[in-house]
Amino acid sequence: MSQMSSRQPCVYILASQKRGTTYIGVTSNLAARIYQHRMRATPGFTSRHGVIRLVHAEAFDRMADAIAREKQLKNWHRQWKINLIEAGNPEWTDLGIVWGLVERKPRL
Repeated sequence: MSQMSSRQPCVYILASQKRGTTYIGVTSNLAARIYQHRMRATPGFTSRHGVIRLVHAEAFDRMADAIAREKQLKNWHRQWKINLIEAGNPEWTDLGIVWGLVERKPRL
């Protein structure tokens, strides 16, 4: 997937760095959600661990399907998640920047 509409159900994976801490989430507005993570708008896991780099995303037609996929991925072993990310993004490039969802990396 080279780019994703900002307004559609999707599951996404964030990382702190290449092969670092990961987080899996679901949203109907990827651009807004990634911005919230980057600005650390909500205290929690991602803000505590600096998990702001979008490394994988999958779009769905229905939110129920995105939620089902999120649950599936959360049950995967870590190595399976790494394999999934690296199949489409071997360098763990920040897709939020590449896809134009956010302007640049924030200062941490």
